[in-house]
Amino acid sequence: MINCARFPLSMLFWHFLACAVVVSVAREPAWNGFVSPASDRDTQFTPYYVPPGAKAYDSNSPLLDFSGRWITSFSPSYAHHTSRWTHRLDAYVLFSFHGTGIEGFGTTSDTISCARIYIDGVLLETIKPWSKKTLAQQRLFWTFDLAPDKHTIKIVNCGPYLDISAFVVTNAKRSLDRSSPAKSSASSQVSPLPRRDTSVTSTWRLTQKGSTGVEAMQISVVSSEHAVIIDKVEHNPLVINGHPAWAALYNLKTHSVRPLAMGSNSFCAGGSYLSNGTLVNVGGNPVVEDRVGAASFGDLDGLQSVRLFDPCKSGSSSECAFYENHDALHMASGRWYNTVTRLTDGSVIIVGGSKKGGWINNATVNNPTVEFYPPKNIHGYLGLPIPLPFLQRTLNSNLFPIVFLLPDGTLFIAANRDAIIYDWKTNSERALPQLPNGVRVTYPMTGAGQLLPLDPDTNYTPEVLICGGSTINDKQAGYEISALTPASSQCSRMALTDEGISEGWQVEHMPEGRVMPDIVMLPTGQLLIVNGAGSGISGYGNVQHQVGQSNAANPRFSPLLYDPRAPRGERFSTKGLPTSDIPRLYHSVATLTPDGSIMIAGSNPNLDRSEMKYGTEYRVEWLNPPYMAKERPAILAKHTKSIPYGQSFNLQIDIPNGLNTETINFILMDLGFITHSVHANSRFVYLKHQVSTTNSFVVSGPKDEGIYPPGPAWLAVVVGGVPSQLVEVMVGNGHSPPVDEAAIANVRKTFKATQKPKSHQDDTAE
Repeated sequence: MINCARFPLSMLFWHFLACAVVVSVAREPAWNGFVSPASDRDTQFTPYYVPPGAKAYDSNSPLLDFSGRWITSFSPSYAHHTSRWTHRLDAYVLFSFHGTGIEGFGTTSDTISCARIYIDGVLLETIKPWSKKTLAQQRLFWTFDLAPDKHTIKIVNCGPYLDISAFVVTNAKRSLDRSSPAKSSASSQVSPLPRRDTSVTSTWRLTQKGSTGVEAMQISVVSSEHAVIIDKVEHNPLVINGHPAWAALYNLKTHSVRPLAMGSNSFCAGGSYLSNGTLVNVGGNPVVEDRVGAASFGDLDGLQSVRLFDPCKSGSSSECAFYENHDALHMASGRWYNTVTRLTDGSVIIVGGSKKGGWINNATVNNPTVEFYPPKNIHGYLGLPIPLPFLQRTLNSNLFPIVFLLPDGTLFIAANRDAIIYDWKTNSERALPQLPNGVRVTYPMTGAGQLLPLDPDTNYTPEVLICGGSTINDKQAGYEISALTPASSQCSRMALTDEGISEGWQVEHMPEGRVMPDIVMLPTGQLLIVNGAGSGISGYGNVQHQVGQSNAANPRFSPLLYDPRAPRGERFSTKGLPTSDIPRLYHSVATLTPDGSIMIAGSNPNLDRSEMKYGTEYRVEWLNPPYMAKERPAILAKHTKSIPYGQSFNLQIDIPNGLNTETINFILMDLGFITHSVHANSRFVYLKHQVSTTNSFVVSGPKDEGIYPPGPAWLAVVVGGVPSQLVEVMVGNGHSPPVDEAAIANVRKTFKATQKPKSHQDDTAE
């Protein structure tokens, strides 16, 4: 339980957050009724877990070589009912294995302990297992980025006490399938546009470094040093409070990871930022109980949850935490697979979703409404959900709709094969032309969309691009759908002006089909298309010809570059782009980071953690565009911290010799909140500027909140196609969005008491 007295009063809406008594309510069955192998026991949820495809070795295995005095203990509380412990300084255990990863488990307590972990003779880390209470079957250490070869681990006691119960070795033989399905044959007709200078001649570079600790289902860069990663309740290797974590803070500079406590099940939640910089994470899944290993985890129902995270602004992350108070802080209705977007007043709109965990949406669980956070009294609904007929017409494939704020303050929304412009202030819809060729673009026939760069030279004309998806019929039952049905290669593009809408969607094609792609906006104005599969659809455990549990097959290992300002027929390129060997399918993410590199993580088309094909991925890859190898311009240290609307500010720029200074652009970017191919709030705005003196510029802020909504942003200068690192700024005054007390009070009445978490959630462990 959170101590409300410790909650910072500067956090948004502190005035209505209060500690409340919670009572137990019934739990929900497993996600979509699907049960993964070896998950048919409802037992106490501990970090010890042997995923399908991995192999366990208990402390009595003859393959383990113990040196020094070790004592064997037997108890049902231990993994495999056995454990070995020692008081002897420098006593060690030696174990040779084949695999790409290994985890060690044992008992933690309030006894001071210490162990040095060596892999192949090299010190990996020194651990100090400790917990307030004695806890068995705890994960003491883990590593998942070893070469697929033979390795030796040595664990040396460096303290008064060390307990080893079992090892779990990750299978090194996950086979890959690089076959590609047939491409779509639709034609391509796109009008040329003038090109900005984005030419860089060196090559791309892909490296693997770091582990996320929790599977990267959701990700957002929250500061210059950190990204927050959010998963569902499952057996992740990162541990907090004596059980696996399902959220983490990843240090972008050191690649270290710290678990974050989260009370409710955030499975398939949405997220966005408020105008004051607070990250809002909303929705999720009920408590999973029926015959699932996570049954006794202690999590709360996440369907109506609102989780607040005040981003870390310094190298220290010790004070960064999620805040939850489910009786005082929640949505008016349950939402699973919702999309969240920041509005011109700094609040967020929460669009669609399902009232209950499942797979393909249907009329019995559909939530065809929008609501706002903080709640507002609009159209007479006093904070309660507002019907959006578009989300009824677009059943069944309409979860995680594609939503973008347009410069006039309205919203572009796409779901299934349809799209509208929605005016949330008047609660009215304007129908747009249907996406061509029967392609569906939202979950589970998942494509991806981006709002193309907004440019004052074109009067900020909004233009959207949607790529990938599937032509599979969303009314078919799962047993009639195949994981081998080719994904769509179609990209549909339209300018959202009267003339552009009249002309309709302009179609072009990627070199190969993709479902579940990520589209990452680069500071050059180009778009990187990465991740996804060549066949099937999103999800797991539902269709024919599954690969393991995956509903998709044929991973796309090679990224693709799209230049929106290149002439027709020249926009796609694979030149110089490297190929990965890690499948990134369902529950994968990719995001631009402040140094200009692309962070790629995740993939888990499984109910729980698995090491089978296609298993759970914790490895992180870093894709460096060619500009990363060049000498780059820089915004000098004394830069502006806030950018006002309609006003100018001065910037000093350091420009290296050799860069083409004929083309200089200043840009504002929102890196977005990324999950399930939705890059919510992703935004790119060119700023007007004038030269003041050598290397000194007068830059104009956005003219109004429609061009860039108030809230956090990233500022960069691009010289001759080479961008600087991104600098964190605040657009607007940084104030909180408007608060409507009556609407808040009305929403609070709609909530049922949450279930009380298990007592072990109050334990502490480091």
